[in-house]
Amino acid sequence: MTDTLAPSNPRRFTALDVFRGLTIFLMILVNTAGPGAPAYPTLVHAKWFGFTLADSIFPTFLFAMGNAMSFASRRRVDTAPYLTRLFKRGAIIFALGFLMYWFPFVAHTDAGWAPIPFALTRVPGVLQRLALCYVAAGLLVRWLSVRQILIAGVVLLLGYWATLVFLSAPGMAYDKFGTVGTRLDLWLLGPGHLYKKDSGFDPEGLLGTLPAIVNVLAGYLAGLAVQRGADLSGTVRRMAMIGVVLIVAGLAWSPWFPLAKKLWTGSYVLLTIGIDCIALAAIIALVEIIGVKRGTRFFIILGRNPLAIYLFSELFVTAINLIDTGDDGGLYGWIGIELFQRIAPGAFGSLLCAFAYTMLCWAVGWWMDRKGLILKA
Repeated sequence: MTDTLAPSNPRRFTALDVFRGLTIFLMILVNTAGPGAPAYPTLVHAKWFGFTLADSIFPTFLFAMGNAMSFASRRRVDTAPYLTRLFKRGAIIFALGFLMYWFPFVAHTDAGWAPIPFALTRVPGVLQRLALCYVAAGLLVRWLSVRQILIAGVVLLLGYWATLVFLSAPGMAYDKFGTVGTRLDLWLLGPGHLYKKDSGFDPEGLLGTLPAIVNVLAGYLAGLAVQRGADLSGTVRRMAMIGVVLIVAGLAWSPWFPLAKKLWTGSYVLLTIGIDCIALAAIIALVEIIGVKRGTRFFIILGRNPLAIYLFSELFVTAINLIDTGDDGGLYGWIGIELFQRIAPGAFGSLLCAFAYTMLCWAVGWWMDRKGLILKA
């Protein structure tokens, strides 16, 4: 990274912690919908083409990671230590994601408990994509100027589009199983290591990681602009306007490159970055400019330990579902059906169950905050 990228304003922004914490809150809420009834459609990912609130959360997590990278860049580090830390952290996050999917390492079969074989363990995943994007973005922002980062983002989006169109079978560029990304994952990893619920298609496949890097780069540039801007109000207005332009650009591109989270299309990238720019600008305006502090600590607690709280949210629900409760399929299923569906049948009961579980995860974050525990990879 060139010296011109080093931010001149060392101030810490509470709004960025709130932004990251809000992202974690929504991620847990969406991922742990209560069983017993379908969730609200907006809290469920689009099946293929389309866009819902749930589809905005993962790219926002990447955007927030880019924000954090912009603050880390304030400390100048020699190249060798920088690369060592970058690749080490990326490897740890990737390994945690892999182990998270392998957990609890055993499964109940007709013959009793048996180890889950490595050959049937998913390799791609949410944290794995985070890790790959973190390393790739870290390399780019180390040596590229702002203008070069923008060019790199354009190249990644257009290059990914061209790869899908020209390397997929004719007419299959946007087909779940015919697209070149799926063929690459099946060739490289095999169906046993891919997402089990999509019959051989993995929504966090290798090729789709390329455009996802752009979400991290955008978050990095947004964080850099906030730190370097002399006029915070002006920076916020520009960020919001850029967000509007990106949303319009994403929607305008979508007839040719459809909005699809599972493919991580370029139109989807522009749309989600635009939404994130507007959301971040709004939070900065409220917290940093207007001075609203009430309620911010709730999200700051989540934003300080995002990785630890996310891992807990995924592992604990898996662990309690190992407790057999009969037809409900596990303890979390029993709680969702026998408790929350009785309180409020239907989608609202599912949402209440997810909210209660999210608050449990928040309580873990609160405890860690009280103890001064900040866990980083």
